[in-house]
Amino acid sequence: MDSHQMRATAAVALTLLDLTNLKDDCTPEAVEALCKRARTPFGDVAAICIWPRFVAQARAILGAGAAVRIATVVNFPSGDLAVADVVAETRQAISDGADEIDLVIPYKALIGGNEQAVAEMVAAVRGVCGSDALLKTILETGELKDAALIRRASEIAIEASSNFIKTSTGKAAVNATLEAADIMLLAIRDSRRPVGFKPAGGIGSVVDAGLYLRLAATIMGDDWVMPSTFRFGASGLLDDILSVLSNGKSLATGTGY
Repeated sequence: MDSHQMRATAAVALTLLDLTNLKDDCTPEAVEALCKRARTPFGDVAAICIWPRFVAQARAILGAGAAVRIATVVNFPSGDLAVADVVAETRQAISDGADEIDLVIPYKALIGGNEQAVAEMVAAVRGVCGSDALLKTILETGELKDAALIRRASEIAIEASSNFIKTSTGKAAVNATLEAADIMLLAIRDSRRPVGFKPAGGIGSVVDAGLYLRLAATIMGDDWVMPSTFRFGASGLLDDILSVLSNGKSLATGTGY
């Protein structure tokens, strides 16, 4: 990409970013800093993505109806919780102010051949979200590995009315890949349903982001990508976006960065 294309890609990626802190040692101070970073001199990120225990704090900081949405994770990262526990976790998160729920499917059950476990989990959480929260379903593609299994997981999640399908937790050995993205985007296209796509984990540069954006445009069309259909889940991508948009100059303190 030339410098003009880099800046254009960075500007788009900023609007699609779920700025994430799911570190095991995350603190209230780190969440406060994340909320501040979400509002940059070049515009806001789409959302922050944080542990459920910090949702109420983030809502208090960002305010009701904030442009920056609050996403949180359930059944995360193992995918092993009982449906009733995940439903309770989801209900509490929405009560605390979450706008979006990123749900890990029981991917180990799926690997073992139990498709019904996935369908039941997604449908149950979809029911709790209702019209109050967006549901982004994490397939953990790096653990599924097999292309046919990734495709089937995508289909099950779409059929159970997920708003988005997402590649990864960011906690596996293999996270987002272009190969998995290709399979998932084709499943979305073939479903003819209004489902979004979120690659997550390991996307740390504007160049990386551009590869996923080009793939999405190739499969779904040039006008498909927008915050309601495409998100990046990343913790480090914002640094490179801001570096590109500021031409490598450091930004002044107090700007929210």
